[in-house]
Amino acid sequence: MNISSVSINLSIANFRTQMLSSLMDLGSDANSSFADIVSGLQTGGNNPLASQNPGAPLGVGFGGSSAGFNMALNDPMSAYTMMTRINVLDVTYKAQYSELSKMDAHLPHLAEAAQQLGNTATTDTHDSIEARLQDFIRQYNAWVQRFKPDVQPQGVLANIQAGELPLYELDQVIESRFIGAKDGLNGLADLGISIDANTGLMSLNTSQLVAALANNKQAVVDAIGEFSTKFAAEANLLASDDNLIQHRLNNLNGAIVYIDGNVGGWQKEFGSGDAANPTGRIAQALAAYNNATSI
Repeated sequence: MNISSVSINLSIANFRTQMLSSLMDLGSDANSSFADIVSGLQTGGNNPLASQNPGAPLGVGFGGSSAGFNMALNDPMSAYTMMTRINVLDVTYKAQYSELSKMDAHLPHLAEAAQQLGNTATTDTHDSIEARLQDFIRQYNAWVQRFKPDVQPQGVLANIQAGELPLYELDQVIESRFIGAKDGLNGLADLGISIDANTGLMSLNTSQLVAALANNKQAVVDAIGEFSTKFAAEANLLASDDNLIQHRLNNLNGAIVYIDGNVGGWQKEFGSGDAANPTGRIAQALAAYNNATSI
């Protein structure tokens, strides 16, 4: 059957509609929803999956090989472009699922670290209190260093609210000026604790801590206890089944299953497009996903 360019464009539009109606919206952040991505498949625009565009995910691209076209179509390029972007979409979602799962799994460990910090007592020596704080800082910084690159521009979880929120919310607990207020303290800052604005890493000014302990040890211990309770509660809340991360993971999984279950039929109708070519952290996350799902 001879299909005109107009007809193929209408077919692609109907194809998009089918995908949108069959897939749940991915997360509450509109900038990275499946609907927004698919609606830009043909036009490109600021589509974060568009290879060679400034908004493309780090390490995900495709070449311009002549394979992957369905030459029976009057407009094979449109179908090729659409399928190529779907291939990138599939890789990106699997990488995102892998990284977000790991972030989610680490949150209870951070909550446990905070709870351990909460065991600080007035009977502890100054050195012991400092050691407890330094141990928590070490664990928190390791978590930031592991996942902060993911939410940077071009990162695996760039513009994904479910990935950005944990880093932001836990930072806010640390920097809260209300901790220790009942004892006249102005947050953990009065204990010498601060967050670097550029790296997001936590540090301790030991001289300031020693001065605070000498001035009012009970207030310091109470502030640490208050902080540990609030931090652990926030970390556990972020990892809870009814929170943003889990919703995003469920929707990502739905998208992955839907694409995997239908891509064979789409390829027969529209051509295979170009395969995605993930590199860097996206390639690593994709490999982790494939290893986990092959078990």
